[in-house]
Amino acid sequence: MRTVLGRWQTWAGFGIAAVVLFGVAPVVLSDFRLSLLGKFLCFAIVAVGIGLAWGRGGMLVLGQGVFFGLGGYMMGMHLKIADAQIRGDDVPDFMQIAGVRELPGYWQPFASPAFTLLAIVLVPTATAAALGFGVFKRRVKGAYFAILSQALAAALAILLVGQTSIGGSNGLNRFRTFFGFTLNDPANRRMLYFIAAGVLLLVVAVVRQLMQSRYGELLVAVRDGEERVRFLGYDPANIKVVAYTVAALFASIAGALFAPIVGFIAPSQVGILPSIAFLIGVAIGGRTTLLGPVLGAIGVAWAQTLFSERFPSEWTYAQGLLFIVVVGFFPAGLAGLGVFLKRRRKAKVEPPPEKAPETDTDTEKVGASS
Repeated sequence: MRTVLGRWQTWAGFGIAAVVLFGVAPVVLSDFRLSLLGKFLCFAIVAVGIGLAWGRGGMLVLGQGVFFGLGGYMMGMHLKIADAQIRGDDVPDFMQIAGVRELPGYWQPFASPAFTLLAIVLVPTATAAALGFGVFKRRVKGAYFAILSQALAAALAILLVGQTSIGGSNGLNRFRTFFGFTLNDPANRRMLYFIAAGVLLLVVAVVRQLMQSRYGELLVAVRDGEERVRFLGYDPANIKVVAYTVAALFASIAGALFAPIVGFIAPSQVGILPSIAFLIGVAIGGRTTLLGPVLGAIGVAWAQTLFSERFPSEWTYAQGLLFIVVVGFFPAGLAGLGVFLKRRRKAKVEPPPEKAPETDTDTEKVGASS
């Protein structure tokens, strides 16, 4: 009975989310606000993967900006080539300014839409799998893994800044088309929003299925007792690599959607600060829950957009303070706050258990023993 009820609640939740994303938001929000929400949905897609790797697997991933940037840059390279082809040029506009007359060799495959989509899926997953096997097989975990992933994000950001062939510190920007659709058309921008909303619902469904499966149970077991799982005959490294790779795939897809929705992709979206920002949203929302990372990522991104304009210097400190408070006092995040308050209310209502009164038999036993 509980299983059936849980399934109905899940389907009801997906139905409500679909109605809000596909029905209410396009009607209530303006085109600008809808594109802004599409940007937030990209962050939520990254957060879902972090919730799986960190919340369920215990891997503090501080380098998701790497995979987000890989997906964004590969999509940006295809969009810039498509723009150049429409104008009849051999190279994108920023290369012409730099005096480049021939498209670099590693750019040329991204002229194909099929190759671009395939690379967005395969390159980050292969990178994450190789890195995961190299790290987890050596039993690197905890703070050491977090520092390593953060160093990787910093290294990639520095590398991108020095590469003028992919835009340097300015990155790739001024995209005009998206697979043949003009980005200046409000209808096409709404289409991008709908794609982001559909992808978000899909990745949430995938993660839910993983959490409910036997693999999800093994992932939690590895988080809580890695050595016990190893004694049972499972290799914790393989279990971690799967979660880490899935999270990298989600981040890459989010980056690929972020580039056309926002209109640019730059090293500022790849480095340490974006990776930490992704993590803050997951922690505040509730990393061990399914929807907590989604709501936390959207809420933090919305608050940053709202308050950073009015309080640019104070917002950073407020964000850090909120992160410390949530991690220190509410490890389950805002999603677990309701459960916490419910338990406190129940503890106040229920009277403490009364001590059983002594019977004559108990008194006789005490007297006999004395």
